[in-house]
Formats: sequence, C-alpha cells, structure tokens
Amino acid sequence: MANEIILLNISGQDKPGLTSELTSILAAYDARILDIGQANIHNTLSLGILFEVQSGKKSGAVLKELLFKSYELDIQAKFTPIALDNYENWVSLQGKDRYIVTILGEKFGAKQISEVTKVISDKKLNIDSIKRLTGRLSLVKNDDYPRACIQLSIRGELDKKADITEKFMKISQVLDVDIAFQEDNIYRRNRRLVCFDMDSTLIQAEVIDELAELAGVGDKVKAITELAMNGDIDFKESFERRMKLLEGLSEEVLHNVAINLPITKGARRLIDTLKKYGYKTAILSGGFTYFGDYLKKELGIDYMYANQLEIKNGILTGGYLGDIVDGTKKAEYLKEIAAKEGIDIGQTIAIGDGANDLAMLDIAGLGIAFHAKPKVKDNAQNSISSIGLDGVLYLLGYHDRYIDLMENNK
Repeated sequence: MANEIILLNISGQDKPGLTSELTSILAAYDARILDIGQANIHNTLSLGILFEVQSGKKSGAVLKELLFKSYELDIQAKFTPIALDNYENWVSLQGKDRYIVTILGEKFGAKQISEVTKVISDKKLNIDSIKRLTGRLSLVKNDDYPRACIQLSIRGELDKKADITEKFMKISQVLDVDIAFQEDNIYRRNRRLVCFDMDSTLIQAEVIDELAELAGVGDKVKAITELAMNGDIDFKESFERRMKLLEGLSEEVLHNVAINLPITKGARRLIDTLKKYGYKTAILSGGFTYFGDYLKKELGIDYMYANQLEIKNGILTGGYLGDIVDGTKKAEYLKEIAAKEGIDIGQTIAIGDGANDLAMLDIAGLGIAFHAKPKVKDNAQNSISSIGLDGVLYLLGYHDRYIDLMENNK
C-alpha cells in the first residue's frame, strides 16, 4: 500500500510535553519523521512535523487522533498533504550552498531586516532559519551596553559572492548596522585561532601617538600615523619616521602608559569566552612589545608579536631592535602560529583596523575590520563598526546565554 506524506503545523501556547504527546501518536501508527522544526516566540509555539504514514485507514486514524489531541492541548493543528515529486524536489535542494548572514548593531528594526532579506530574495536564495543571538530586550530598563543580533541561515546558488556583500555593505552604511556574510562550511563551525591587532583594536588608543604627546611631538606623529593607517604611505617608512621623533623619551613613561591603556569595550568578554571554549589567541601588532606583553598578561593572550623599542640607560634611542612588524609580517606570524598549533588557515580569525592589517585579514578564514578606516572596510571580508569587540562572538554563532554561562562559571 502506498504511503502519504503529510506536513503537520502546530501553533499555540507552548507547554511542557507537547511534542512528546504528538510524536507518541505518530509512533503508534509507525509514522516516519522526515523533518521536524520548532520555534518559540513569547511563549507561543510554532512546530512543524513532516511525516510519512501508510495510506488508507492508518493515515485517516492518525490525523483524527492528532486533531483530538490538539483540541485537548488547546493548540491549533493544520495538515497539508505533500506530493511525492514536491518532496523529492525539496530533498534535492539540500546539496545547495549554505551561507550565514549576521545582522548586528546597538539596535535595529524592521527596516534593516527588510532590506537584508530583500537582497536575499533578489538573489533567489532561500532562508532556512532565523535565530536571535542576543538576549531579550527590556522596554523598561535602560541597557548600559545595548546589542541586537540575529542570524539567518540561507541556501542556494550564488554566482558572485562579491555582488551580495557589496549590497550588504551599502545597507550597512545607510542604516547604521553591521551585516556579515559567511559561507556555512566546516571551517566556520570550527574556528580555533583568533589574532588581534593591538592599537585601535584591542585597545582604544594608538600607543605611539600617546608617547608622542608625552615627548611633545604629538601632532607630527599623529599625522604620520594617519597616513600609514589609511595606506597612503608605506608602514615601514612611517614607523621609522615616528620612532626617530621619540628619541630622548624616558623609559619610566612607558609603565604609566601601559597601566592606563583603555581596553576596548567587549574585549574582555570576547577573550574570556574564547579561552573558555578552547581557542588560541594572539596579538599581532605594529606597536611595541612593552605594551603587548602587558596586555598578554592582563588578558591571558597566548601569543604576542610586536616591535621592540631600543632603550639605552633608561632612554628611548629613537631606534628599534629586530625586524619591523608590518602587514606582511603579521600575516606570516598568523600562518606560523596556526602551523605550530596544528590549525588549518581556514580555522583562523584576524581582527584589525588599519591598512597594515589587510594582509592578515585576507589570508585568515574570517577577516574582520573592526571600527576600521574606510579603505580597510572596503577590502575586508566582514566588518564590525556598531558595537564592541565581543560582536565577534555573534559572527561565530554564539548566543548570549552561552557567553553569560561562561562568565557566570568563572
């Protein structure tokens, strides 16, 4: 005897044991579950069960029992017969490419979601699921650090990834929201190494500018720093020019600057969570080892590479020791650490804000421009400009409840 394919849609007030009650009826009639999915919004349940059951008396009886049980549980049940060819067409779609779209910001509403989903629709991509990653929003209490994030899982064929990322970038600029677009592959679900730029990324300062102010050459050094970060001059040239201007500064100044470094909002939350989940972390900086070492210890970072100041008799000479850590060197260190830890390059993440970060952002499995210069944002895989550094966790798919669980278990 032929079988029937039926889609059962349940809606109504959620209550314990509801799924168990319904599936026990299906089990009694030897029904085979082909797919199942559930969502719960404000204690209102939406449950879908696609099942196959023998035609005739069996299918009639199971529908009757499910209907009675739904009435007893005070929920609404809808039954939709599915033709075999439609079912097989649906099955064939599972081989399509999958992507993750993450929308995040301090807050956003229907306008941002509408614009993003329109792009997805125009590209003939299908949304499989939508998930909120941030906690519930109070309409009464003010949040000291507001964050909103949803994650869309989409599927379909995409000719040019650059087309969709360009459209998302335009929406991001106009509607003040970050939109990340990633392939949903094995690497995304198994990131293992996160590498940070230091100045203006892990800390909210350019240390060399701070030192320059104390040396009385602030304006000169800031001008050179800005040119370098925008990619208007070579990093090595800018570094050497700025170092010469620091000649004669006392070593005692360095300690006071280090202990007052303004750590970026969300940085501790991000790094603490990464450590709890077993990630390796690294600072790859065009700044200085003196401050990198301080942050490495303060935040519990695993690796640190930066430039070493030359100090003689407690005074900065205006020189440096060893190779300059520029953009190329940062990318080399990222690959070196990954190889040492046995981590595939696709499992790495690089985060930075300046032009000298582009090389490592490009080779990492996930490159993130963080509150970056326009040139960097335009050339990076993804960017975060609306919230703190812990926004990276949402790009990894973490829900606030998992992050908060780690914080509560410290």
